[in-house]
Amino acid sequence: MIQTDASQRSWFTAIKDSTQDDWDIIMAEDADFRRGLPQRVLRHLSALDDQPSSFHLSRLGHSLQTATRAARAGRDDEYVACALLHDIGDTLGSYNHGDIAAAVVKPFVRPEYHWMVEQHAIFQGYYFFHFVGGDRDERERFRGHPNFDLTAEFCEEYDQPAFDPKYPSMDLLEFEPLVEDVFARPRG
Repeated sequence: MIQTDASQRSWFTAIKDSTQDDWDIIMAEDADFRRGLPQRVLRHLSALDDQPSSFHLSRLGHSLQTATRAARAGRDDEYVACALLHDIGDTLGSYNHGDIAAAVVKPFVRPEYHWMVEQHAIFQGYYFFHFVGGDRDERERFRGHPNFDLTAEFCEEYDQPAFDPKYPSMDLLEFEPLVEDVFARPRG
């Protein structure tokens, strides 16, 4: 834990005993912490490069390629950020990575993009679930949802083809300004 100057620390041991002075200190610290979110997101994303993979690309390489494809197709910054971060939950959510990625992007992107990230793993399953004992048509339970086509298109155009080691993907540093901009403040 990072220690702060004793004059800049709250001293209560139960929230019911806190004071306005305590919360002034805490909120100032929180504002500084929140400003660092884009850099923390990028650091966490880079951890996807540390995971073993039998794919041609690391999980980070896949994420970079997905985002590069979306950027080159002219998708807006929020969409590209979602493409970049859609698998960020892989490190902690082996069984629900889409939920984790969706939680990360939720305050910063349009609701339809949040839903797309949250459900992308089920939609991506269309391309391989039948090889691993699953139902490739699992996504059909969402047929008729307003974001069905958006999510199906994301997987078809950007996620499922993003395993090509010869595709010239952008570097993570090239996405830094976009991540800083999208994560600068919640949408509202």
